[in-house]
Amino acid sequence: MTAIDIGVILTFTLLVVGCGLSFSSSGKNIKSFFSAGGALPWWMSGLSLYMSFFSSGTFVVWGSIAYSSGWVAITIQWTMCIAGFIIGFFIAPRWQKTKVVTAAEYIQLRLGKKYQKIYSAIFLTISVLSTGAFLYPVAKLLEVSTGLPLNTTIIVLGLIILAYTAVGGLWAVIVTDILQFVVLAAAVIIVVPLAFGEIGGVANFIDKAPEGFFSLVNDEYTWAFIFAFGLYNLFFIAGNWAYVQRYTSVATAKGAKKVGWLFGALYTISPIIWMLGPMIYRALHPELQGLADEGAYLLMCKQVLPVGMLGLMLGGMIFATSSSINTTLNIAAGVITNDLYKQFKPQASQHSLVTVGRIATILLGIGTIVIALLVPKIGGIVEVVMSLAALTGGALFLPPIWLLFSHYQTGQTILSTSLISLTLNATFKFITPALFDFSLTRAEEMMVGVFTPMVLLLFFELILRTKGKKSSQYHLYTESRKAQAQQAQVTQADEIAAQQANQKGIKVIGFGVAATGLIMLALSAVAEKDGFIVAAMASIILLVGIRLFHKASR
Repeated sequence: MTAIDIGVILTFTLLVVGCGLSFSSSGKNIKSFFSAGGALPWWMSGLSLYMSFFSSGTFVVWGSIAYSSGWVAITIQWTMCIAGFIIGFFIAPRWQKTKVVTAAEYIQLRLGKKYQKIYSAIFLTISVLSTGAFLYPVAKLLEVSTGLPLNTTIIVLGLIILAYTAVGGLWAVIVTDILQFVVLAAAVIIVVPLAFGEIGGVANFIDKAPEGFFSLVNDEYTWAFIFAFGLYNLFFIAGNWAYVQRYTSVATAKGAKKVGWLFGALYTISPIIWMLGPMIYRALHPELQGLADEGAYLLMCKQVLPVGMLGLMLGGMIFATSSSINTTLNIAAGVITNDLYKQFKPQASQHSLVTVGRIATILLGIGTIVIALLVPKIGGIVEVVMSLAALTGGALFLPPIWLLFSHYQTGQTILSTSLISLTLNATFKFITPALFDFSLTRAEEMMVGVFTPMVLLLFFELILRTKGKKSSQYHLYTESRKAQAQQAQVTQADEIAAQQANQKGIKVIGFGVAATGLIMLALSAVAEKDGFIVAAMASIILLVGIRLFHKASR
C-alpha cells in the first residue's frame, strides 16, 4: 500500500468523523436521539438499512465462495433481495404503525415488562459480543493493510466509532452510513470494468472460467440451503432490533414500505457487481488454496485499481463494516435508556434521558473494544459466539414478527418458542457433535434454526385459535395504543424541528458526497492508468453532492 493510499484512508476517516460529530446538538430528546425524530426520509433509512447489513464479510466470506464456487455466491445473496421486498410489502409498515422507538418497547406494550426484560437481557448480551466480534476483523483488515499494531488499531477505531455514535445519535449513524455507501459503491463499480479489461473481456472470462462456474447452486449450497437461508434472512432483516429501528424512524407506513423495497432493489444488483471481481480473479489466478481465497476480492482490487483508489476502497470497507457496530450500539443504548432506565425513572427529563443514552453508548462501546481485544486470546470462542448469534436468528427475531400479525399469542407462548428453539439449536451445534460425534450439515443446521420456531409458533397459534379467545395481553395493548394515539399531538414546532433536522442531514450528506468526489478527482489526476474512469465517476459523485447540498440550502 502506497503513502497516497494511507493518506486517503486518513482523509476519509476525518471526513466521516467530522460529518458524524456535526450532529452533536441533534439529541434534544430520546425520539430525536434514537429515531431521528421519527420523520426520517425513506431513502436515507433504506440506504442506512442496506449499509447496516453490510460487513467486510460481504467481500471476505461471499468473495471466497465466489472465487471457489462462482455464481452460487450471487444466488445466496439474492435471498436478501427477496427478503427485502417481502418485508417492504408486509412487515415494515406493521412495524411503523406501532409508533415505538425500539422493538423492546413493542414487546413491553404487547407482552408486558417481564418478557421485555428477558428479551432485552438476551439482546444486549448478544449485541456486545457480536459488535466486538465485528470490530476485530475490521481492525485486522486495517492492520494487514497499513502495518499498524492490532491492539492500537482496535482501540483507535473503536473510540472513533464510539465518539460520533455517542455524540450524534441516530442522525450521525444515518449520515455516515450514506457517505460510506457512496464511497464503497463508487470503488466497487470501478473495479468491474477494470477487471474485465484485465482478463480481455466477457468472452475471455467465460472461456477461462471453470466448469459449472455459472451454476445457480452446487452440492454444498443446495436449493434446500438457499430456501432455509432465505427464511433466515427474512426473519433477521425483519426482526433484528437494529433494523426495526429503520422501519419505525420514518413518518408513514408507505415510507416504511419504500425502505424495504429500496433494500431489495439494491440487493438485486449489488451481488453481481460485488462478486464479479473474485470470479474474474479465479479465471486469472486459479492457484489460491485453503483460506487464501478469502482475500480474492482485495487481490483483484490491488491488481487493477489506480493509486489511491485502493485506500478509498479500504476506507469504505472499514467504515461500512463499522456501520453494523454503530447501528447496534445506538439501538442497544436505546433499549437501556427507553426500555430499562425510563421504567425506573419515569419522570426523568428528556435531557437526562439523552445523557443516559450517551453514557450507555460509551459503556457499550468500551465493552465492544474489550471483547475485540480478547479475540486473539480466546481463540475458538469467536466461532462459537458467531455461530450462536446466527442460530438465534429464528429463535429471537421471528416471535416478535409473528406478534405483529397475531391477536392470540401470549408472553408464555412467545418466550417458550424462543427458549425451546435456542436449546434445540445449541444442542445440535455444540452438544451432539461433542458427545455423539453427530453434527448437522450446513443446510440441515439452517433448516432446524428457521423451521423450529415456525412450527412451534404455528402449533401455539392453532391451539389458541381453536379456543377462540384472543390474548388478554393483546386487548391491553390495543387499549394502550388508543390512549397513546389520543394523547399524541404533533405540534407545528415538532414538524418544523423534524424538517430542519432532515434539511441539515441532507446538507451534511451533500457536503460529504461532494468532498468524496473532489478526493476522487484528485486521485484521477495522479493515476498512472485508467484515470479517466475514476474522473468520470468522481464527476458524477461531485455533481450529486452539490445538488443535495444546494437543495437542502434553499
